[in-house]
Amino acid sequence: MGFDCISYGVEAGVAVITLNRPEVMNALSSQLRAEMLAAVLRAGDDARVLVITGAGRAFCSGQDLGDAARVGSIDLERILNEEYVPLLKAITDCPIPTISAVNGAAAGAGANLALAADVVMACESASFIQAFTRIGLVPDAGGSYWLPRQIGLARAMGAVLFADKVSASQAAEWGMIYECVPDQDFAAHWRARAAALANGPTLAYRGVKTALRASFGNVLDAQLALEARLQGVCGASEDFREGVAAFLEKRAAKFRGA
Repeated sequence: MGFDCISYGVEAGVAVITLNRPEVMNALSSQLRAEMLAAVLRAGDDARVLVITGAGRAFCSGQDLGDAARVGSIDLERILNEEYVPLLKAITDCPIPTISAVNGAAAGAGANLALAADVVMACESASFIQAFTRIGLVPDAGGSYWLPRQIGLARAMGAVLFADKVSASQAAEWGMIYECVPDQDFAAHWRARAAALANGPTLAYRGVKTALRASFGNVLDAQLALEARLQGVCGASEDFREGVAAFLEKRAAKFRGA
């Protein structure tokens, strides 16, 4: 499919999806969500790492509510189940590492869309706002799932109830995101991070994603068994043999992702 609300490109194993509605701070329209879902699914085959970022001064302002006169007719439950859930699951289940490069404000569903990625990094001027209660809603797009796990129940409850703006530096301090980067260095930084992952052991990365996400629902015995199974798969890979050879020969490994 063609893309009008996002841009999509792949270079050197890195797929980049850019939300591209800067005139409305990249608000999530139905078309944007459909295009993004198609691009995320495509990236799993096209690349070895996926980056999601925004055009202009914002990452994403959340759900596009459009004309206020139409608000009463919006079926949010249907939209979430039919449009958001497939997109969020595509991001979390993506077979390659995913990075949210938050270049500006991320609000409401836009903030939680960012948090669905494996790694979230933001520029210093970025912020995260759980804006739902400001318009009489509860957090959605996975926010009620991610936030308590990332920052604890007390901070999650306060951030949602008060709908306070959380700066990128505070988000990093709380553990909501991985790192906060100076604005002037941000673009080069996320590109370098993505390139490092694109040159890494893709099969092992897939196992890392599986193991860490499963740990929240597993008892210790089940998690240890999962670790053993995943390690068995990785231990039989070409990347493992290459990694050991590179270590012994004191050189950089050349991983093929298999």
